[in-house]
Amino acid sequence: MPRLRGLVQLGKMNRLVVVKEVDFGFYLDGGEFGEILLPHGSTDELHVIDDIVDVFLYKDSDDRLIATTKTPLAQVGDITTLKVAALTPVGAFLDWGLEKDLLVPFSEQASTMVEGGKYLVLVYIDVSGRLVASSKLDKRLDREPAHYDAHERVNVVICDHTDIGYKAAINGMHWGVLYRNEVFKELRIGQKMSAYINKVRDDGKIDLLLDKPGYTKNDELGNQIIVFLKQNNGTSHISDKSSPEIITRLFGVSKKKFKQSVGALYKSGQIILGKDGIRLP
Repeated sequence: MPRLRGLVQLGKMNRLVVVKEVDFGFYLDGGEFGEILLPHGSTDELHVIDDIVDVFLYKDSDDRLIATTKTPLAQVGDITTLKVAALTPVGAFLDWGLEKDLLVPFSEQASTMVEGGKYLVLVYIDVSGRLVASSKLDKRLDREPAHYDAHERVNVVICDHTDIGYKAAINGMHWGVLYRNEVFKELRIGQKMSAYINKVRDDGKIDLLLDKPGYTKNDELGNQIIVFLKQNNGTSHISDKSSPEIITRLFGVSKKKFKQSVGALYKSGQIILGKDGIRLP
């Protein structure tokens, strides 16, 4: 069977081939890294030569590359909330779901970490080739110029509340802003979601939107309105004349989008508009 020859990456999930079985585990074809051990304790399955296995690669206490079929809570480039498992003279160790905990050196702690505390961190590979984490996100993001297309879909993590909205990490690389007057639901720190690039400003700052520009959720919202009516005996005092606050609280959208959806439902004959609200036919 031909060997897989994709790029083998530390701190990431990799698809590797079993090349040898030994008493203490299996050796995988690691390409330029040579054979990589998958210990028996790091897999729940019995493998045979030429099996293709999805594994995460990290380093053991002796700095040797090692594999596990367990999926950690974060990979290189990810920003997520992790819990401090132990404090040591070299820093804090975080529980990320593997046998060996993840180090946050003292120099990478935005505030002094405490055992049992939960912190938003970025996982990366340091200059010595170690897998480590940092809670100094300002230090780790925006290190390279941002090159995004307008309306490009990106992955974001909500990292902070600000006076104007939410500060979000984009693809684990750059900072962006979701403006409060364009977000119609509460977002929490550490929440992960998709967003869209609205604009990369001349100063490099990035404006984000939760919905793709030009896209409306009217079909989805229309279904939500119909379900809401059915749950309320087919009628509701909520209408396109209701206050924006009530509409946002009930449906999580702006009054403008609600009016668009109500209009579409009315034109298609799915609802009836009355003086006291809307109802099913």
